[in-house]
Amino acid sequence: MRFAVLFPGQGSQHVGMGAELFDARPDLLGARADQLLGWSLADVCLNGPEERLTGTEYAQPALFAVSFALWEAFAAHLAAGPVAGAGHSLGEYTALAAAGVMDYASALRLVALRGEAMAEAAAATPSGMVALIGVDEARAEEIAAARRADGGRLWVANLNAPGQVVLSGAREDITWMTEHAREVGVRRAIPLKVAGAFHSPIMEPAAERVAQAVESDRLRPGAFPVYANVTARPYEERVAEMLGRQIVEPVRFADTLRSIDADAFVHVGPGDVTAGMAKRVRPDAAVFVVNDLASAKTVAEELA
Repeated sequence: MRFAVLFPGQGSQHVGMGAELFDARPDLLGARADQLLGWSLADVCLNGPEERLTGTEYAQPALFAVSFALWEAFAAHLAAGPVAGAGHSLGEYTALAAAGVMDYASALRLVALRGEAMAEAAAATPSGMVALIGVDEARAEEIAAARRADGGRLWVANLNAPGQVVLSGAREDITWMTEHAREVGVRRAIPLKVAGAFHSPIMEPAAERVAQAVESDRLRPGAFPVYANVTARPYEERVAEMLGRQIVEPVRFADTLRSIDADAFVHVGPGDVTAGMAKRVRPDAAVFVVNDLASAKTVAEELA
């Protein structure tokens, strides 16, 4: 079966995630990771508290590390590798590491820098994100553009699935969106529990830092194509440019799923968010979830 792997982004973290992996893969999740991060990965993942794990600077490297460990467990059982990979926002780094474009240590270091830079940008401008239910991309763009024309700061940030669009903006604009959703033709507007306006121009300071850091890293050809969030097409070159743009431009995940030529999609990492998106966007394809060691083995067997 031709399958693609999908990796989750921030929001899929939860206290206790990866508990069995810390015993199984101390080489990835133990002292080596702690030294790179400057804090205990196991303590934050297993003990939280949730408020700490949810912090951008902790959530991103923690999700990356646990998802990558799950990928390696899954890959060890595979008879043949994936035909493609993609990740939602942060998950794009996991996809690049899984393909071998970046090594684990380099990717973990970059993700940690990304989390810190995005947290700092968020702290500088009170902002957030809101999910719009029952609206298409064109209408969401119209709403955001009209708000900007009135002096607001609101942008389309995530295009996840049909009828599910996420906007980013200044805090007052997120509040306006939730209060006036029905008036502008949105069935429901749900504020997200995030620290800032990710994938919007408010993150520009973080984008510059990330692009510079990636540019200085050694990158290699991938074992399989990885699809970029900003183009919904496979990476060719310009990895630093793409990862910098990703922080300030929309995540085109629905288009990515449509572009990948695969019979099945496998969510690899905590939760099952990208699996849900794949089911909505690609009802023609089989969808699987690998979020623990047991499912890593059973899904690999099913794919064979």
